[in-house]
Amino acid sequence: MSGGHDEVRTGEDPTKAILSESGLNSKHLCDYVVNVATGCRHGCKFCYVPSTPNIRTRPDMLKEEVDVENGQKEWGKYVLYREGLGERLDDHLDRKRSWRETERGRGVVGVSFSTDCYMDGRAGEITRNVVAALTGHEKYTRVLTRNPILALQDLDVFEDAGKHVTIGSSIPCMDADQVGAIEPSAPAPEHRLRGLEKFNENGVQTFVSMSPTYPTQDKADLRKQLERIAECDPAVVFHEPINPRGGNFEMTVQAARDAGEEKLAADLDLLRDRDRWAEYATNHLRWVQKIGEELGLPIHLWPDKQLIKHVSDEEQVWLQSWRDRQSPEKFAERETPNSRTPHIPHARS
Repeated sequence: MSGGHDEVRTGEDPTKAILSESGLNSKHLCDYVVNVATGCRHGCKFCYVPSTPNIRTRPDMLKEEVDVENGQKEWGKYVLYREGLGERLDDHLDRKRSWRETERGRGVVGVSFSTDCYMDGRAGEITRNVVAALTGHEKYTRVLTRNPILALQDLDVFEDAGKHVTIGSSIPCMDADQVGAIEPSAPAPEHRLRGLEKFNENGVQTFVSMSPTYPTQDKADLRKQLERIAECDPAVVFHEPINPRGGNFEMTVQAARDAGEEKLAADLDLLRDRDRWAEYATNHLRWVQKIGEELGLPIHLWPDKQLIKHVSDEEQVWLQSWRDRQSPEKFAERETPNSRTPHIPHARS
């Protein structure tokens, strides 16, 4: 273990698991995930990962390896790297005889959806070997990072992978101060977009996740954001509003307040009212769909299941159609036995 309690404590993850099946096929993202580390330097306050079994069920390991008392409250202060993961994955794929390929997940492998695989150079080195192993076995690979500039160090691996890889970044909002308040150690949104632009210029497929957008953003803000994203020419723009559930939401509100972003904190706090949250969320989803259509952007909405239960019958049909739709990426065009593309109703103005 290295580092004190005021720094990011690091160690090695003793986990033997290599490739895990994932429920993220519900979002048309992937059927498998590979995570290069446990923990994350970025410490995003809204992050759902600290409440997942990977953190909640391993308190003894976290305490022993990096002196963590509370996996959620200390999120952003510890990282356990999975050294040698690429080599182990390569051996695993040599032996693996069956491959999960659902209608929504299409057999894609997500790297890394419980941490940032390019949070630093050490994670990036592991990621390079993981991406090379997956794409070398012709497994379709989706890389998500808030630091695509650092990922450019491995541009050769992404170029060699061709159609088998796509890289994306989360761009919740273009206001760097607001984003910095609740993503305290992550690169600024413009920095992320510049990295994606470079990948796109070099022929590597990209995607953007507008997740989660903030209640401080109005329609004009979302238009400006989507216009900037369009300059990166992504294969898809995923979108979801923030959800005021769980202990991480309380931490998000407090982080905004501590950073002096009082309006963001106040607007987030108002979302505890379920009707107000439903109004904000459906407005954002409508606006993003409509603006995306006007800009010719390939949009894919991620409406929350609880939101669908809280809106009118007409809105339920509209939102459910997005949950049933495949991503418009060429990356996801491979047919499965029950592939279908449902009709998507137009968003109301």
